[in-house]
Amino acid sequence: MIPPSFAYHAPRSIGEALTLLTELGDDAKLLAGGHSLLPMMKLRFAQPGTLIDINRIPELRGIREEGGLIRIGAMSSESDLIASKLLQERLPLLPEAALLIADPQVRNRGTIGGDIAHGDPGNDHPAIAMALDATFVLQGPKGERQVKAVDFFHGTYMTALAENEILTAILVAPFQAGTGYAYQKLKRKTGDWATAGAAVVLRMAGGLVTQVSIGLTNVAPTALRARDAEAALLGKAVNDTTLNAVAQAVRAVCEPAEDLRGDIEYKTAMASEMVKRAIRAAAARCH
Repeated sequence: MIPPSFAYHAPRSIGEALTLLTELGDDAKLLAGGHSLLPMMKLRFAQPGTLIDINRIPELRGIREEGGLIRIGAMSSESDLIASKLLQERLPLLPEAALLIADPQVRNRGTIGGDIAHGDPGNDHPAIAMALDATFVLQGPKGERQVKAVDFFHGTYMTALAENEILTAILVAPFQAGTGYAYQKLKRKTGDWATAGAAVVLRMAGGLVTQVSIGLTNVAPTALRARDAEAALLGKAVNDTTLNAVAQAVRAVCEPAEDLRGDIEYKTAMASEMVKRAIRAAAARCH
């Protein structure tokens, strides 16, 4: 299908983009990679009168270490994450997970900020950001504010981002030496959204888990931070008994929507299985 007609703007600065957003109000939508918005426009699920293309704003790109944190520009593409030497060395979960997202064509255009700001529970970065305890930098006409990933998602396609704000960056602490990590994702075919996915970051000492965070993809109206599952693992050895307790806690928090990828029972079971696989993979990396 062809989307309805719309006006188009391509600002060259964040300030210019914010002015347009403020002046045009809810009639305008930001265009990042376009892989979420444009299909919705073609199906007439979204009909903005104006698109504000933020691809030409240099401040929104780049990956660097700053103030003890890694700052990832929101317009950094999945391919940028994969190619980043800094992320490969200091935050390797992100480039590894990006390789599981869609296909090379999509990864060359799709952006981490667009994936997050869209608020789709099927997108990968929301759960990964929760597992990384990431902070999002939002900029509006009155300046910047920061929102933790766990507080950003309010419902399907609903986030803390105001209509006149732009997600400009993602802030994440680099991994300490010995940190284990993994993202496990079940999908029907290359390029598909996850039937269920799990991101795990953990640390161990003396054979016991001393720190752990777990994010879940596509098993609820938003990505989830699985706090009860974390509590079931903390202070324990990674063995079948512990993993079964973790899986039970995961199943209890899941409320997936039934669709072509599976019914509620299947998706819930696969969420617990992805978590167990991710924990085992993360634990194997601790040293």
